[in-house]
Amino acid sequence: MGFEWHLRRRMAERDLYQTSDLVPLLAERGIELSREQVYRLVTQPPQRLSMDTFAALCDILACNPNDLIEITTVNTTVRKTGTGSTPRRAPEVRRTTIRRPDQS
Repeated sequence: MGFEWHLRRRMAERDLYQTSDLVPLLAERGIELSREQVYRLVTQPPQRLSMDTFAALCDILACNPNDLIEITTVNTTVRKTGTGSTPRRAPEVRRTTIRRPDQS
């Protein structure tokens, strides 16, 4: 699974074109981030984001969480079998018993 981060698009819809425009708006909501942190938040998809910051962004941009994050599926590689048929399933796991020569 992956996701797309649409913060810059939502900012543009609200006529917020500079990342520094978010700094005072976040501060009004109790979120103190530096200009550099806000820049990274806008230009790169965040790997970790506090719920307070996320809620403040939704409030500032008057949007839902789904408007900022779009869940996507990442292409998975399919193993080719050479026969054109569907890939084989992995063999089922069988329990084994280990018997030592001196034990029956």
